[in-house]
Amino acid sequence: MMTWSYRPWVNRLGYRYGPVIVVALVIFALWYLASIALNANWAFDKAKRQGITLSPVELVQDTWSQDKPRLPVPHQVAQEIWKTTAQKKITSKRSLIFHSWVTMSSTMLGFVFGVGLGVGLAVLIVYFRVVDMSVMPWIIASQAIPILAIAPMIIVILNSVGISGLVPKAIISAYLSFFPVVVGMVKGLRSPDQIELDQMRTWNASSAHTFWKLRLPNSVPYLFASLKIAMAASLVGAIVGELPTGAVAGLGARLLAGSYYGQTIQIWSALIMAAILAAVLVNIIGVAQSITLKRMGFVS
Repeated sequence: MMTWSYRPWVNRLGYRYGPVIVVALVIFALWYLASIALNANWAFDKAKRQGITLSPVELVQDTWSQDKPRLPVPHQVAQEIWKTTAQKKITSKRSLIFHSWVTMSSTMLGFVFGVGLGVGLAVLIVYFRVVDMSVMPWIIASQAIPILAIAPMIIVILNSVGISGLVPKAIISAYLSFFPVVVGMVKGLRSPDQIELDQMRTWNASSAHTFWKLRLPNSVPYLFASLKIAMAASLVGAIVGELPTGAVAGLGARLLAGSYYGQTIQIWSALIMAAILAAVLVNIIGVAQSITLKRMGFVS
């Protein structure tokens, strides 16, 4: 008679998530300690004005409960996220879910633009040497321009021709996301060995057949790796695109509002929400990657 044991599952989960949990605990511990050091001056100033002396316990309590701390502690950020997600309607301008949806909309549109542009350029670079020699250096040079410098220019130029709203932010996202796709796809399309290309020639395969049957399938693992980077870059581009426009919606708008009024807890909650959104989107790509590569025989 077979008996079920939970120990193998516990060991497997511990092996997979144990290091992550340990690192997270260390980060939280350092975060709490850093908040004491950074918020202590304000606590001492208040105590001095009141003519009292803070004990170590009172100092810790004060630094972990300030309304506008220099560095909010994790539980303050968690309370703010809970208050602005579970306790607010999704359509409310104070809901982080609403602002995350606005940012995600421009992120996904920019991601689609960036992936399409990146794949198209990669194909041209691989198949046309003149494009490789002339365009690739400019693609690399374009990434040396700070996005904070170019974003206002893109916004102004597009607004001057009557294009506003989601599209300018999506173009900024595409500007950041297309580069890893170009590099990954070029690497992937050139990954087949010379002997494989020679074999296709012996079969009298055309360039189109070689592309669809050999180069493109071999590039899929490289494509998915670059898509993960492109998704994260696209989200950064969407948030940056919201900053120079004075947007009233989106995670970038929450960051702006928090900086205007010194609401550091609001700033940190928006940052953590952006990180959660990025993790979800990247993990969705990871799931698609696992399914696709397994069906193609790359993963046993």
